[in-house]
Formats: sequence, C-alpha cells, structure tokens
Amino acid sequence: MELTFHGGARMVTGSNYLLESGGEQILIDCGLNQGSRFCEAKNFEPFPYDPKKIKALFVTHAHIDHTGRIPQLVRQGFTGPIYSTEPTKDFAELLLLDSEHILREDAEVHHREPLYGAEDVNRAGAQWRGVSYHKKATVGPFSIEFYDAGHILGSAILAVEAEGKRVVFSGDLGNMPPSFINPRESIPGADYVLVESVYGARVHEDLADRRDALEDLIEETVKAGGVVLIPAFALERTQGLLYELNELVEHGRIPRVPIFVDSPLAIKLTAVYQKYASDPRYFGPAAIASLKRGDALFNFPGLRMSLTKEQSKEINGVPPPKVIIAGSGMSQGGRILHHEVRYLPDPKSSILFIGYQAEGSLGRKILEGAKTVKLLGEEVAVRAKVKQISGYSAHADQPQLLEWLRPMRLSAKKVFVVQGEEIEALPLAQKIRDELAMDAVVPTEGEVVNL
Repeated sequence: MELTFHGGARMVTGSNYLLESGGEQILIDCGLNQGSRFCEAKNFEPFPYDPKKIKALFVTHAHIDHTGRIPQLVRQGFTGPIYSTEPTKDFAELLLLDSEHILREDAEVHHREPLYGAEDVNRAGAQWRGVSYHKKATVGPFSIEFYDAGHILGSAILAVEAEGKRVVFSGDLGNMPPSFINPRESIPGADYVLVESVYGARVHEDLADRRDALEDLIEETVKAGGVVLIPAFALERTQGLLYELNELVEHGRIPRVPIFVDSPLAIKLTAVYQKYASDPRYFGPAAIASLKRGDALFNFPGLRMSLTKEQSKEINGVPPPKVIIAGSGMSQGGRILHHEVRYLPDPKSSILFIGYQAEGSLGRKILEGAKTVKLLGEEVAVRAKVKQISGYSAHADQPQLLEWLRPMRLSAKKVFVVQGEEIEALPLAQKIRDELAMDAVVPTEGEVVNL
C-alpha cells in the first residue's frame, strides 16, 4: 500500500491524502488551501493525480480545508462515490455553495477562471453517500470504518484497511470535553497513524477558565460601553459559542445586551445542528437532556439572527454595548470586516479570537499586535483590546493528542504528524517520540511512503 501526502503536510489547510493498493486509488479529504495569498494560489494548480482514476473519496468532516476542492475534483473528471457521515454531507452542501460564491468573486478580481461552479457542487452532491459511524464501506481492496472524532457534528476518524494493514487518519480531533456533541473515540490499534497537529505545541485553558475569560471580557467591554467583536467560523465555532453564551445569559453571569449572529451561513448551519439535535449518535447526553427539558440549545434572550443584508446594516443602528459574532473566523472576508472597520479603532471595544488564525491571515496579523491593518481598501487603526481564548478551539491540544495516540503506541509502526504548521508539528513529533516511544515524522508535501 502506498500513501502520498498531497496536502496538509507542514501546513494546516489543504488536507488531501492518496492511498493506492493493487492499482486502485482512493482519496482521504480534498481540502482547500487557505491563509496567505501564496497558499491560496495553490488551489489553482492542477491536481497531482488523475481525478478520473480515483475510485472513491472519503471525507473526515465538512470544514472547507478538508472539502473545498471536491467540486473542482468532480469538474476534472472524478465520478466515484463520496463517503461521509450524514451531517457532514448536509454541512458540505451549504459550505461549498458559500465557498463557490466567494471563490468566483476572488477569481474575477484576479482575472482567473473559477475553480468550480454551483453545478459542480450539485454534481458532487449526487455522488455523495451518507454513512453511519462503525459501518464499513468497501471499495476495491480497501475497507473503511468511520469513528467519531468529536471535532464538529458528524466529524470522523477514518480507519482504512488493505493488504492486511490498518491506517488511521485522525481528521481533526475534538477538544475535550466538547460542549454538546459526543466526545471523540479512541482507536485501539493501528499499523500507521496520521495525526493532526493544529495545536501540537500548545495547551488549552480548561472549560471553567475559558468560560470565565469570556465572561470577564464581555463584562469589561460592556462596562466600558464598547462592542465585543468575535470573528467566528460559521461551522461549530459559532454554535459552540452560542451554547456557551446561553449558559452565561440564563445563569445571569453576563449583562443582558444584544448579541448578534451576523452570518447567513452560520444561521443556515445552525439549522442543520437543530435537525440532528435529538440524535444520540451525534449529540451528547447533557444536550439531549436539555432539549427534553424544553431548553433551546441555540436560542436565548437578547440573541438576534441577522440573515439579510438589511438586518446586518441595522446592527450599526443599535448603540453599544453589544456583541457581534460574524464570519469569517480568520477575518479573511465576510461581514466581520465591516464591523472591524467600524470598531477596531475604538479603545472601548474588544476583538476576541476563539479559533485558529492561519499564518498570513488578517486575524493572525491583528493577534500578533499589528497597529494598523488594511480593511476593505483602507488603513484601519487597531486600538481595540485584542484577546484570544484558545480553549474554545474545536481542536485537541498537545496533551489530548498524545492521549489519543497512547492506545496505539504498541501496534503503530509509524506516526505521521500532519495538518499543522512546522512550529506546531515538529514539537508534537518530538513529544510523541519522547513520551510514547513511537516513531514519529513530519512529512513534506508530495512525499510518497510505502506502508
């Protein structure tokens, strides 16, 4: 069996792995490269394999850095089945259509052909098949089983078997304990493991600390008469934050101020969460118990959903204090930019980062202390308080990654540390070698390994 790293090697985004056995090829994930302009330019490069020869694609979860090039793959001749859990399938349709719109506009600015069109998203949807956890799918010599990754609703760890070998792809592993979905599963054994490393060198705040930090920032900003800006990814991060804010509001821990979700995509994705909210395959016991008591998981006094452009513009007419949650999560686009132009220069206001900020992204520049940033064509001063709470990340931190690997330490011949910048991946690989005595390496893009 041969494994090739076509993305996610020494970088967070662009997850794309090719497995070959007996002349048959399958893909694990087909993600968009995101972050710097150099990184995003890679999306326009040809696939390093023939899409027509791929027998099937298996998707760990719906985030665009794992799914964003699937319609492009279909456009270039891939006709095989696409497998994921049902929630991932539902999320991906919404995310890919939203991404198509953004990519089309970007292509027009740079005088390029769009990567794909809405018709390609629809064709991909026709090839997409939903599977449940612990139900195996067979393609040629490959047998693939989905396990719960606890990262976002429907996220999966994939265990691939062929030629008598077992290769485990972590996908993105969830931070523990998750707010409302089921926790990630442990895998008892594997011959080879690919483990993500987004936070491979870091330790998150615990649940109580992150909630206290959120409460303190909102209280301080409200007292000052400012605005709390929260750039948030539409999928999972927004819903996790709403779940947390629900707890704080209903227990009187933060002042009653307007809280806006200014993201049409996040609002549509929240509806998918509500579709599966009573399903114990995906939601944890505490969340299901709350639903049975009649508590709406993503609704509370003061929450306002801004679906249309007109509703978004009306937020400006609501005087501070207020909280605005909007995409995109790295401030690379979306409605958050309009609010940042308005409130970043205000020393009474705050900007809170609760998700990963990729190298080269606008969010990363603000987080690293930029005094001015270019937003919507103008230079904007950054005088607002800048805060990061990493405990809200949906990704496991270093201790959790090591704990997930521990049950496989006696069986695994090698661990490949992927989906992280070198500053995160290299320290994690060293920790794996030192603490678990496992052979761990950080592969490079295009590297081919015979398993």
